[in-house]
Amino acid sequence: MGASDSKLVFKKGIFRLSEDKVIPADDPYWASFWELPESTEDIFSLFSPADIRRTRDTAPENFETLILAITSRLFILRHHPSFPDAEFAPERDALNCIRVLTRVLPYLYEADNLQEWEDRFFWGVRRKRTRKAALARDILFDESQEELAKLEAAGEEFEEVKPLAEELIDTLIDMLFFAEFTLPKSLNGKGKVTYAIWQSGVGCNVPMSTTKEFESNRTEILRLLLTLTSRSMYMSANLLPVQGVKAITYIVTCPDKQVVLSVLCSLLNTTLKYNPASWRVPYNVQAFKDPKQILVTYCLQLLLVMLLYPIPESDPAHLKKNYFRHFLGRLHRPQDFQFIVDGMTRILNQPLLATTSYIPGSQAYAKCSSEMIMLFWEITQCNKRFRSFIIDTDRSHDFVVLILFYALEYKLDASKQGIVRMCVFLLQTMSVEPNFGKNLNKKFEAQETLPQSIRLQSFNGTYADYLIHSIFNIITRSQGKLTAIYPALLAVINNIAAHLQNLSAAASSKLLQLFTSMSSPSFLLVNDTNHDLLRSLLESFNAIIEHQYIKNPTFIYTIVRNQNKIEALRTFTLESGQEEIERRNRHRKERGQEPTDVLSSDSRRGSADSIRSPITSHPRAPLLSDVPEDGTFAVGDDDDDSDNEHQPKPFETTSASRASPVSSSVDDAVPTQLRGMSEKARGKMPAGAPTFSRQNSVTSLGSYTASYSPTGAFEPSSDWIESWLSELPLHTILTLMEHLTSVLPSVAAPTDTPSPSTLQTIQNSQIVAIDPSAIRIQYFKWSPLSLGWYESLLWGFIFTSEMQVAKGTVGVWNGTSIKLFRVETVAASGPTLSSPRGAVDAVGSNIVSRIGNMNLRGTPAGDVQSGVASTGTSLRNPT
Repeated sequence: MGASDSKLVFKKGIFRLSEDKVIPADDPYWASFWELPESTEDIFSLFSPADIRRTRDTAPENFETLILAITSRLFILRHHPSFPDAEFAPERDALNCIRVLTRVLPYLYEADNLQEWEDRFFWGVRRKRTRKAALARDILFDESQEELAKLEAAGEEFEEVKPLAEELIDTLIDMLFFAEFTLPKSLNGKGKVTYAIWQSGVGCNVPMSTTKEFESNRTEILRLLLTLTSRSMYMSANLLPVQGVKAITYIVTCPDKQVVLSVLCSLLNTTLKYNPASWRVPYNVQAFKDPKQILVTYCLQLLLVMLLYPIPESDPAHLKKNYFRHFLGRLHRPQDFQFIVDGMTRILNQPLLATTSYIPGSQAYAKCSSEMIMLFWEITQCNKRFRSFIIDTDRSHDFVVLILFYALEYKLDASKQGIVRMCVFLLQTMSVEPNFGKNLNKKFEAQETLPQSIRLQSFNGTYADYLIHSIFNIITRSQGKLTAIYPALLAVINNIAAHLQNLSAAASSKLLQLFTSMSSPSFLLVNDTNHDLLRSLLESFNAIIEHQYIKNPTFIYTIVRNQNKIEALRTFTLESGQEEIERRNRHRKERGQEPTDVLSSDSRRGSADSIRSPITSHPRAPLLSDVPEDGTFAVGDDDDDSDNEHQPKPFETTSASRASPVSSSVDDAVPTQLRGMSEKARGKMPAGAPTFSRQNSVTSLGSYTASYSPTGAFEPSSDWIESWLSELPLHTILTLMEHLTSVLPSVAAPTDTPSPSTLQTIQNSQIVAIDPSAIRIQYFKWSPLSLGWYESLLWGFIFTSEMQVAKGTVGVWNGTSIKLFRVETVAASGPTLSSPRGAVDAVGSNIVSRIGNMNLRGTPAGDVQSGVASTGTSLRNPT
């Protein structure tokens, strides 16, 4: 707009929206919205949230007419034969229409009382003048439906047309491929709209020329499409997968294959061709605006919005496919897969490269890394050929290391717990494939070149060893923030166990340390579900013994060394467990430490509280950091065990009585671990049945009902212990130990490192009475609430990315009443040398709390209904 007086004119016009109760539809005033502004910043700065809400609430007729005027003008421009033409059909007008819609729609979505009107206005069948009648009367834009009814009665000619929202979406998608607006001059000479892929890559080998103006226009359109689909953010997470969003449903069920493939490949290729390391701005990168990065971010985010979307069963379109997901799953060319792998790796590698840089400001994590992990997970789930391309080759090693980097890097960051969980679920998704486990047996070369945060000192093992070490570190060093995904972490071990060979002494020791902690009374007696974790770990041990006995003598030796601890489980009782807890509390008190009672209230904060809904307090999940490393009960103490004398003590005894159980027989939020399905049973699944289904999953409760005190604390009983103790899969391990102790005399005084002769003896031993059982796989499966978590995770990424206005975005949803997650304002840290900021920046920043960080294990339905967005964990605005 340039001159300040012009801005003043536009601002006065905005005031008129709410001051004049009904502005006539044919008033020239409406043209000011597309003629006066000169930039997105003009509209977002001058058309304030207060202005929009005031108009919406006090002058709804004007609010409706504004949307009609803007959309009608946009439709006219799209169909104008000269568009874009500075005199007859200005590009400026179209962009301003797009910007105004982007500005006002979130404030419509946030108003619950307008939902019925929104459905009728945007999605109801419309009647409008025929083109002939409109031209005869020189109509500028569509009237309201009420006005049309009067005109029809007066003899005007009308026709039924598609709903307003559908026409708007169609128009925007056309404009993404519009000659001289977002594409070069007509490529085929047959029309203005040409569905041509923007970038070379998947589906296109020939690069297309582009300009900064074209890319800027694409960015504006993509931002509005994201805004249209952001209706998701104004719904609760338990309602979102069930009710869905009409705009997304309409987009993903588009039956036109050419349109779907053009949009899909354009977004995918633009994302994967981006190279953030092609150049670097070393100082104050936090404030640097990169238009290309904003375009790439919107491309990736809109692509994920479409790919993740499950069409609700209640939707009339539920019988249709999500064609974007369908066609992504149909990709099959190796060169396309290699292009995808190269592009994803390029983005995901950025933080690893930054950790070795000494340039100030280079430590900032890659902007799209979280979304890129999500894209990798999506392609892995929906495209079995891509899954084989990754898993059946050494390419899986690179991705395992990358995924573990993010999980380990963010394990203590309260704002990124959702990312860690997604990484673990991704690993579980990959681990169900037999070749994944088999390929992990390869030697991990050059581990010392990894960043310090994920490097293992003096490591000389396989990828399987590295994975087990990493899982151990995630569990034991996450300060209880990740209890909800212990089952998934153990499922990964379980799924690869039958394929593991030559496990190192260190990795074997880590597995036995997990057993020691999970078999301790202070862990088993804290709730009614932790024994499931112990059972899962024991099943993994059995799989190694039964299927890879000869190839794992070191692991077998480690099992035998812990004989007393394992045998002690057979005689575990409620009394012995409680006595052991009391004995340890006395021991702590004697050493001057505060005694703890596992069945008393825990005063610590920041462990379970970080994943517990604040609506209702529940028994806290047991933390492995609460359990002593040598936490066997007194009956089974192994005084000869010297393994822990040379290991750091990662566990700490503490009270553990509040917060939700770490695992649950029924889990409506975290994707279900499908226990016990053998590979043979998997092979009997119906042909074409999706391995990674997004259908509802149901797991039945056990027959035993847990007992809780009036305060909500779990109360273990002897009957409860008997209900699961006799079911622990100890037969294989006990039989193994009974045989080996008779052939290994030295086991009575074991050493840290077994001699070659001892290992040879183990390998030569024929163990009788142990028959290999079917390989058991714990699958990853979706439920409605877990889909709500997943979609909210994505929208949390989108919201957080968009609110960083200093980096070139406009803050589309800033200040609106989000329901999918909680947005808070907190004091920001002060300026630093690498990030000098002004006074406004120092006032505060936003925190996003997502469903992705709520308690996902055994959440009572009441909490889900009343406050799915409530968590103690948050996404902080990177500064």
